[in-house]
Amino acid sequence: MVLHNSDTFLVQYRQLIEASLDWGDSSAWTNEDFENLSEKIEEKTNVRLSVSTLKRIWGRVQYNSSPTAATLNALAKFLEYENWRAFQQKQKVCEAPVEIEKVVTIPEIPVQIEKPIKIKQGKKLLVAAVLGFVLIISLSLITIFKSAKKNVVVKEAYVSFDSKKTSDDLPNSVVFNYNVAAFHSDSVYLQQSWDTTRRQKIPGEGTQVTSIYYYPGYFNARLIVDGNVKKYSTVFIKTKGWKGIIEEKPVPVYLSATDIKNSETMGISASTLSKKTGSPVFNDTWVDFSNVREFSEADAADFSFETTVRNTSTVEQSLCRKIKVTIMGDGTAIVMPLCDKGCIADINLINGYGLISGKENDLSAFGCDVHLFQHLACTVKNKRIKIYLNNALISDTEQPESIGKVVGIKYAIEGTGDVKDVKLSSHGKTVYEEKF
Repeated sequence: MVLHNSDTFLVQYRQLIEASLDWGDSSAWTNEDFENLSEKIEEKTNVRLSVSTLKRIWGRVQYNSSPTAATLNALAKFLEYENWRAFQQKQKVCEAPVEIEKVVTIPEIPVQIEKPIKIKQGKKLLVAAVLGFVLIISLSLITIFKSAKKNVVVKEAYVSFDSKKTSDDLPNSVVFNYNVAAFHSDSVYLQQSWDTTRRQKIPGEGTQVTSIYYYPGYFNARLIVDGNVKKYSTVFIKTKGWKGIIEEKPVPVYLSATDIKNSETMGISASTLSKKTGSPVFNDTWVDFSNVREFSEADAADFSFETTVRNTSTVEQSLCRKIKVTIMGDGTAIVMPLCDKGCIADINLINGYGLISGKENDLSAFGCDVHLFQHLACTVKNKRIKIYLNNALISDTEQPESIGKVVGIKYAIEGTGDVKDVKLSSHGKTVYEEKF
């Protein structure tokens, strides 16, 4: 049997992670342990690796394909390496494949004992004493193990976490009921979503807390105790048709239907945006247009999406004039970026499976004359996602897992811009179509 270097690097990686986490042998890790690891990786790298992906890395789920470059880079960054190549270079691995010697089984040679062996009385007493001592120690260890295991079960059994929306509109206050009193911890947090900036400390002995959601979306709220996610609760904040929002902290600016409706497009003008923000410059000022609801007829494993969009900002108003088009799923999302040709190093593509960074990958095909209308499309079929710009294929990557149920479409435009049309189809049938 030959063990190749790439496999050896993964073995070394798992050993390093297991040593740093100190969660015990990974063969005994539960689904919650992998959820916690996914959470920790996302907090540190801003890349969400699914539980099933991590289980494949750890050999808990069989999968024939090798991990993608995006997955490996995220794993490496979690251990403070720039990328997977940097991790490999730091490891001491032989260039040649490691040959694992075959185990040769030597047949047992029967030994005939002609006479029974006699043990003197004194030695018999000594052997009995040693066996008795070993038995007492073993029973003590078993008792301690059972007691510790029992305590863990009691703690986990008393964790509860659920949520209730107070409105069907935006903003939306959500009431969370929780119980983590069994942990007796003063490090308890409620986190609205994957975004660690949306985290608030809550009383460890408390039972209820509220939190305001200003943006629409499908969120997995987290209940975190001592740095570990103990429970998730789904919060689905929908819109009533298209909602325009200017991203600002701590509170965004909502746009009216009149603000975002032009003669033949949905968008925002420079005069409106400048009036709302108080500035004629729009660098890093993002305007969102979201339609969040169940698109129940769309099969996330087999669908096509197309739209026509542009950024109307001048270079003086917004240097890179970025656009991000998102197809939301209840598991993850597809985020397709466009920008000025000179800014492709500062964009990221999310294909629903991993993040592909413009700093480490050539995303020059996503650079274009964004001031003109661009026709952007993607198809998901046979576990691959293909992205097209003006009918030219610009990306073709593996997508072994679907994004889940389709629950929203979102445009994020840096500065001003317009959306002319949008169409979502599944299995050759139009699910949703709108021409503005």
